[in-house]
Amino acid sequence: MMAAAQDVLNAQVVACLKRHIQTGSRLTVGYSGGLDSTVLLHVLAGLRLNVDVIPRFSLSAVHVHHGLSPQADLWARHCAQTCQALGVPLVMRRVDVQPSGEGLEAAARAARYRVYAELDTDFLVLAHHRDDQAETVLLQLLRGAGMRGLAAMPEARLLTGTRVLLRPLLAVKRADISVWAEAHGVLWMEDASNADTRLTRNALRHAVLPGLTARFPDTPSVLAQAAAQFAEAAFLLDELADLDARAATTEDGLAISALCALPEPRARNLLRRFLVRAGVDIHHAALCEALRQLLQARQDAQVRVDIGDVSLRRYRQSAVLVAVPKSAAMAEPRTIVWRGEDCLELDGDGRLNFRAVIGAGVRLSAGTVTIRRRVGGERIRLAPERPRRTLKNLLREAGIAVWQRQTLPLVYADDVLVWAAHLGADCDFLARSGEPGWIIEWRAEQNMAA
Repeated sequence: MMAAAQDVLNAQVVACLKRHIQTGSRLTVGYSGGLDSTVLLHVLAGLRLNVDVIPRFSLSAVHVHHGLSPQADLWARHCAQTCQALGVPLVMRRVDVQPSGEGLEAAARAARYRVYAELDTDFLVLAHHRDDQAETVLLQLLRGAGMRGLAAMPEARLLTGTRVLLRPLLAVKRADISVWAEAHGVLWMEDASNADTRLTRNALRHAVLPGLTARFPDTPSVLAQAAAQFAEAAFLLDELADLDARAATTEDGLAISALCALPEPRARNLLRRFLVRAGVDIHHAALCEALRQLLQARQDAQVRVDIGDVSLRRYRQSAVLVAVPKSAAMAEPRTIVWRGEDCLELDGDGRLNFRAVIGAGVRLSAGTVTIRRRVGGERIRLAPERPRRTLKNLLREAGIAVWQRQTLPLVYADDVLVWAAHLGADCDFLARSGEPGWIIEWRAEQNMAA
């Protein structure tokens, strides 16, 4: 039994490495000092020079010191001693964990992955195993995750840039890892918090899954298999969405008419894919509501669905994504005095560039010029033979989206509007031949339209 478990574990690691690494690949183990990562580190240390079995690779480890436990320093010393004994270079990183709305566990994980993203390595190797995968599937199911969430943890995924996150133990049972550790006499640190059932994952591990497994012995295996099936289904849904997007993608975003032409589940899948490709995560209920508003709101309605840092809007018969203003103050009237600068940064909206010329541009006098935003009712005359017209109508005719109009900069000289972004200068304030003038250029921050 013990020999069989060791053979299975080693075979799984070797097979995983053969699928992903190349000769000379740099592997870094995420090493906590616990049972799973300790066994993974020892297995890889034993394989690193076995070029007859797998490509040659270099091995290092990284320990993230969270500082959350009284034992944190003891764990760090243990990791350093183990790595020294194995001849494995160790990177030690201390992090400041700031609890967020999702709890301490999520904050610690986020801090860990920030460290991982900065490593100089080809593969970050983590010790997640089959039982972890089963817990993740169940946890995601209870959280109401979509197909991609239910796919849980992949064996390999891109972490950042060219760095790959690799999980060689994902098909290995926790029990087989324990057997390997016992057979090889390895030492590891026990984290007392792993027994704290107030933490959600621990509650699943110690209270829920044992009951399920007592009634259905294959529960961990079945849940892990389900993760693979969910991953396959998620891939196929993405492929279908990408096919639908070929006929639905516009210069602005997704054509409303194309969404209307699809069956509702397929339209919802396309919208989900559109959001995911823009880095936007959305729950199923919110996705359903977003699609309903896009398709069923009146033609003249200003559809706006806020999702985190972005808003989903309907603009020129397309679904588009735009960034939510970084602060409420950006929507408020504000006056900035221009004192002859070449460039003015405007609260993250963009910047105004000023270039001095002769016989062109706008007549301005430094010290009497201000930059403001719309408050309503502003008028400008763009040509001598035309009357003054409201900015509201001119911007609408120019195709400027409603949510963009309020943040556009207006240039005033002695309280008179002389220039408006996207429209240009009032013809009464254009520099004549031989007169000094200023060419004004507005560079807006890019919106998140796909």
